[in-house]
Amino acid sequence: MSAQPSQQSPDPLPDPSQGTPDPLVAGTEAAKSLHGLSTELTARVPQLLEAMRSVGTGLELHSTLDRICETAAELAGARYAAIGVVDTEGRGLSDFVTHGISPEVSRKIGHRPDGKRGLLGALIAHSDTVRLADLTKDPRSAGFPAHHPPMKTFLGVPIRVQGEIFGNLYLAEKNGGVEFNDYDVHMVRVLATEAGIAIGNARLYEAATQRERWIDGSVAVTTALLSGGDADDALSVVAEQARRLADSAAGIVLLPAEEGGMEIVAVSAENPATSLGVVLPGESPVVDHLLRGEPVFTDDASADPRMISRLTSQYGPCMMLPLHSGGRVLGALVTPRARGKRPFTEAERTLATQFASQAALALMMAEAQRDRERLAVFEDRDRIARDLHDLVIQRLFATGMMLEGAQRRSIVPEVRDGVGKAVDELDVTIQEIRTAIFALQQGPAEAPSGLRTRVLREINMAAVPLGFKPAHRFLGPVDTVVGELVGKNLIAALREALSNAFRHADASRIEVVLDCTVTLPDGRPGVRLEVADDGVGIPESGRRSGLRNLRRRAESLGGTSSYGPGIGEAGGGTTLVWEAPLQ
Repeated sequence: MSAQPSQQSPDPLPDPSQGTPDPLVAGTEAAKSLHGLSTELTARVPQLLEAMRSVGTGLELHSTLDRICETAAELAGARYAAIGVVDTEGRGLSDFVTHGISPEVSRKIGHRPDGKRGLLGALIAHSDTVRLADLTKDPRSAGFPAHHPPMKTFLGVPIRVQGEIFGNLYLAEKNGGVEFNDYDVHMVRVLATEAGIAIGNARLYEAATQRERWIDGSVAVTTALLSGGDADDALSVVAEQARRLADSAAGIVLLPAEEGGMEIVAVSAENPATSLGVVLPGESPVVDHLLRGEPVFTDDASADPRMISRLTSQYGPCMMLPLHSGGRVLGALVTPRARGKRPFTEAERTLATQFASQAALALMMAEAQRDRERLAVFEDRDRIARDLHDLVIQRLFATGMMLEGAQRRSIVPEVRDGVGKAVDELDVTIQEIRTAIFALQQGPAEAPSGLRTRVLREINMAAVPLGFKPAHRFLGPVDTVVGELVGKNLIAALREALSNAFRHADASRIEVVLDCTVTLPDGRPGVRLEVADDGVGIPESGRRSGLRNLRRRAESLGGTSSYGPGIGEAGGGTTLVWEAPLQ
């Protein structure tokens, strides 16, 4: 049968191809054209009016499309109905809503039509009303996929929203196996006009609701970033909000990596651990675009040649948005959907871009806020250090002088000894305070408790039971070149060595040397700890558990531990040498 409506049809109703009329005008024109028509058509006018009322109910877009399908099927007496939503480029379908096909059958059919071939594709290319007695015999038909129910009679009517093609309304299999008649065509055309108006209203409502959701998400992100909490937690909020708002399979935040490229630092997904910490190489075309502040959009990340990361193989539509503000690219936000999901609309891309800009601004503000807080902390630390140096130490020193004077005047030996010990305790306390002042005065780039500070703390703590303070010397930048793991074991070795000297050596002098400029026997740069005393030395027999502990710590790091003559007369005492690689 011809693809065009029959020429013997009643006086035609307003053709929606001429634009979308006002609802009142559409209803008036429909009533005029139906005046004086056949009894059959007149009897169906209440049904048409009820259908138009039903279509105009509600504002949610997808439920509106469902309602249009159901109403059109009832109005035309069709078993099946569908609406194919044309994509923004006008070359295929971005959505396909059906009525009459059960969910089980729909799952068996699998993917929905893309509208790029067959009869549906022809209707997109030429948006005319099409009526067929047997669609399987039409030369434009491409056949049905497996498990698709059989269909013969067919009616397709375009739906226009504000004068532009939104999609097509399809009806198939009229009840009784007969063809769709001229009255069906006219009724469905009127319904399609009303459907265009309802869809336009639903689109406006959806756009407003969607914009409100994205604004609320931006507020949540800004609040999280400026709350002063952990920076990683704040980035996680950005990823979570982006995933929720974009209705995507994941929300991913990337920051520029030190070695180049971009590192994934926050992930909101079903299994975030698989991608967290992954670095996308700098030679990736996508990374290059993002670092230049350019967004990247793709409808299928798994097939896009610009994607060179293995992580994209599981994703389809994807938005990659730079987080840039004030001329700086702070990072990037990625929101991928699963393969086979609908592409992002132009409105979603615009809203996501605005969200990324707001998140970048919030990141800049949070960074400035943290800088101000750090500055306040360092200023406070400088004030405390000055107070300790100018007030506390001076008072302790004056108290020590007073006690020394009292010690000289005392004639009771026990009093002199007790005062002497008190003076020694004050000296140790003054050294502890000076160590604290040194730590407080360290710059922002330095660790608040570096290896030098921890070594001094161990020496000062050992001075109390020893009765004297061991001498110490540092060679090289110990705070910057010695790794954290090596540093922890070195402090434990120093503590063990000083403890052995106190308990077993009976020493009167101890020297501690920490040298991070040495070269180990295998050629690697290393750190050497030497603790030498003038005590009794290590006896030939006796327990050596402490020495074994020292050796075991060094060997676990690839180093060594040994001992030799001390610093007493004729080599009396013991020198412990503990070495390990720097990292």
